[in-house]
Amino acid sequence: MDIEKELVKAAYEAQQYSYSPYSGFEVGVALLGKNGKIYRGCNIENAAYSPSNCAERTAFFKAVSEGCREFEAIAIVGNKKGERGDFCPPCGVCRQVMAEFCDPESFRVILGRSEEEYHSYFLKDLLPLGFGRALL
Repeated sequence: MDIEKELVKAAYEAQQYSYSPYSGFEVGVALLGKNGKIYRGCNIENAAYSPSNCAERTAFFKAVSEGCREFEAIAIVGNKKGERGDFCPPCGVCRQVMAEFCDPESFRVILGRSEEEYHSYFLKDLLPLGFGRALL
């Protein structure tokens, strides 16, 4: 099995843990560290909305809190509960978190519509002119 397909499958597994009682939109991700470990994340909503956390940031923060700070790829899936989803790109905040830890030239963002249908992009394509430490 190729790594992209494996990550999309793991993202669907992570999606099962989504806590999304308000939007009903369930997101799961699988983040591949350069250490070979896969960090899963799901979206976690809150009634006050702003304390909610996206699946992508959940996975990144979990990985960083466990000592991993170098990453190769992330697979993202999302859909309303019980419906077939479309491709689910990361929000701007999550793209910025990716830019903090990932090389935009080589980090792959895989958007899955199913375990068989997905597209792969480089972070630089999803975050052109991103803000990073080189600008500080």
